[in-house]
Amino acid sequence: MNLSDIADRIPADLLVVLKKEGITTLRPSQEKAINAGLLDYKSVLVCTPTASGKTLIAELAGVKSIMEGRGKVVYIVPLIALASEKHKEFVRKYQGLFKIAQSSSDVDASDSYLSDYDFIVCTAEKFDSLIRHQTPWLKYVKTVIIDEIHLINDVERGPTLEILITILKQLLKDLQIVGLSATIGNPEELAEWLGATLVIDGWRPVELKKGVYLDGTIDFS
Repeated sequence: MNLSDIADRIPADLLVVLKKEGITTLRPSQEKAINAGLLDYKSVLVCTPTASGKTLIAELAGVKSIMEGRGKVVYIVPLIALASEKHKEFVRKYQGLFKIAQSSSDVDASDSYLSDYDFIVCTAEKFDSLIRHQTPWLKYVKTVIIDEIHLINDVERGPTLEILITILKQLLKDLQIVGLSATIGNPEELAEWLGATLVIDGWRPVELKKGVYLDGTIDFS
């Protein structure tokens, strides 16, 4: 699928940004997500290899939602360092088009300033804290992106993420959830629980080969 094939389905400003980034064609997982209803604000669970284009899937959903005036976007990541990295990347791309914030790491802070921002990057623990602080802008959230969603099975961090998703599904009507992961043990079950369409694809930018190393040589047979 070429980028031009969806030019009439995404905001013009988003199209300009993607072209500046040198994107002219969409990768297999991106095409599958679009066919699954991503641009129609349908929830999707994307399970594809590392570097296969999952972040762009999230951007297409989130940025479209903001630019079309639908509502706020929250991008959930597992680590503060990753939140900082994503925040810098999105600011570089979209500065001046909408307001992007990285929520503080202090789970006891209500971060009331976030009401003025459109795209918010934070950890699951922080977002859970914001909800418990009864943040007034929560009702304006329309798209939630969950990176590394397979951590829902993690013994330490999984319960917080599971409860967070459960609360969001109860509080927010017409919420679009975009789950991203390279490894999910039970993708069908998770997709059903999320109410999302499952997108699975094995394409990766560099072919993965398996072999056995012995006495200085690798046998790929």
